[in-house]
Amino acid sequence: MITVLRLPLVLVMLFYQSIVLAFSQIWANKVRGILTTVGIMIGVAAVSAVIALITGMKQSVLDRFEAMGTNKIFIEPHFPREGRSRISWRQIMFGLNDFDDLMEHCPSVAKFTRQHYDRGQLAYGAKVEDTNVSIIGVDPEWHEVERRYVSLGRPLTVLDLAQRRPVCLINKTVRDKLDMDRDPVGSYIEVDGARMLVVGLLDPPPFIIGNMAEQREVIVPFTFSVARDRWPWYSVVATSKGPQLSEDAKSEIEFYLRQKRRVKPGTPDTFEVQTAQQQIQEFTEMASIVTLIATGIVGISLLVGGVGIMNIMLVSVSERTREIGLRKAVGAPPAAILLQFLVEAVVLCLIGGAMGLVLGQGLTSATASFLPEDAGVKQMIVPPSAIMLAFCFSAGVGLIFGMFPAIKAARLDPIEALRHE
Repeated sequence: MITVLRLPLVLVMLFYQSIVLAFSQIWANKVRGILTTVGIMIGVAAVSAVIALITGMKQSVLDRFEAMGTNKIFIEPHFPREGRSRISWRQIMFGLNDFDDLMEHCPSVAKFTRQHYDRGQLAYGAKVEDTNVSIIGVDPEWHEVERRYVSLGRPLTVLDLAQRRPVCLINKTVRDKLDMDRDPVGSYIEVDGARMLVVGLLDPPPFIIGNMAEQREVIVPFTFSVARDRWPWYSVVATSKGPQLSEDAKSEIEFYLRQKRRVKPGTPDTFEVQTAQQQIQEFTEMASIVTLIATGIVGISLLVGGVGIMNIMLVSVSERTREIGLRKAVGAPPAAILLQFLVEAVVLCLIGGAMGLVLGQGLTSATASFLPEDAGVKQMIVPPSAIMLAFCFSAGVGLIFGMFPAIKAARLDPIEALRHE
């Protein structure tokens, strides 16, 4: 009974002694130990840096989705995957009255706005601008759906829509490019040849991607925009009454549009409805796959480092054959010898892993400094999951590649070992 109770203490002491011996051996051969861990260090640094950068970019995109609205629903005319050649694009495009009764038949939908995109030329006095100009026809609900409001003037109204008024909202880029007054409200500009009254100055969007900051935005009433287009092709953005109701709202919209567009049972949809939640899920899955593939590729260097660990441990066994024989001669069991060399291999790998994490953070910071400001990784650090993964990988490599040298040491015959020169 006493022996059984003392067994855990004996194991702890044996483990402690093995760690002390491992550190003493590594300290006695410092240069060799450092060179041995280079492979592990590079592997861990690469893995942790890749995970940190992908995690940072993933979080940046998710933050943008959050700013944009996670309850959004995107509705677009869409050719069916089968039988596309038999359907005209005129049959696919939405009719101007397709969404008149949407709110009555879709109780989970909070708001929606139609969006008609066009390109054109802007003019104000002698100033002309025709680069990166977006003329967007929208409903008054666009402000709430897109979270775009005005800092000066007023938003678009129902009367603007009903009376097809030639009024517009512009963003600060348009104001500055056309050299307009700081408060452009009340000024007239030419929008693709049409004289329009500026009634408001738009705030910037909640998030900016790429060259969006340089985009010239002119927002006009939807009815005014489509009246200038013989075959208006437009899409719709809606919001559900909550992110948890997005799937219900999507199903309601799909059922409503099939009825409205008289799509027969068994016939594919001539439109596509996607929720922001779907896009978030698809992006998250894609980011996970990319992380897994990248981790697997750079993890090959860990295997190379493991081979180096095994090689140096075999050298160590050969150098310390007489020591092993002496320990066995005074009663050390094979398990103690096995544990000693295994612990030494694991300690070497963990030291390499710790150095790799420091190097990985350095690589992350250096890479982030070269990325655009909107990439979202300026302040990225190696996440806790990558730290745990790095140490687990390092310990695993030490166990796997240190096993063969440890077994070889444990199986040495003490008499033959003592004769070794």
